[in-house]
Amino acid sequence: MLHYYDSLFDFISQIINIPEHDRAQCRESFKPLLAPKDTLLDSPGKVPVYHNFIVSGYMRKYYINDKGEEITVDLNNGPRFFTSYFHFVNQTPTNEYVQCITDCELLRITKADADRTAKTSITQKDYTIRLFQQVQEEDRQRMNDLANLTAEQRYVKLVKESPNIIKNVPLKYIASYLGIKPESLSRIRREIIS
Repeated sequence: MLHYYDSLFDFISQIINIPEHDRAQCRESFKPLLAPKDTLLDSPGKVPVYHNFIVSGYMRKYYINDKGEEITVDLNNGPRFFTSYFHFVNQTPTNEYVQCITDCELLRITKADADRTAKTSITQKDYTIRLFQQVQEEDRQRMNDLANLTAEQRYVKLVKESPNIIKNVPLKYIASYLGIKPESLSRIRREIIS
């Protein structure tokens, strides 16, 4: 289980230096979980209990639109936090599903533990602010891409920036994430290859 925490500390260290005191708190408050493929961690109408950190595996966040279609709004490209973040922080019912696409190794913290450690952590407040800013920037960039790039440009950008998603996530989820139909994605892929 040590590699779980090594992965978490490597990720956090990209944003902020994490002192040993805070590492010890993380080891105490983040609980490991092996979640099998297709596990739903959050679902609409429920308040998210955990803030998840993906050590390994692939997850997606999605909602069901008024036509009954699944709309994928987030996919992970390697280790990172993955939660209905705003609903977790505010402890309000989510409108999204959080699903394991593959078997996933996770570290999870409850809101109560996050609040408790925030009182004694040296870096948690700064890290939480930076994580919030990063989540906002990723959402803004995604909306910008959907509004300003063609379907082919969005796909090429995803291939370039997140090749592991292309290798590990089913095409129907990738198509939904890119805002296109699976058949359109298949056509784009064929045209790029030929």
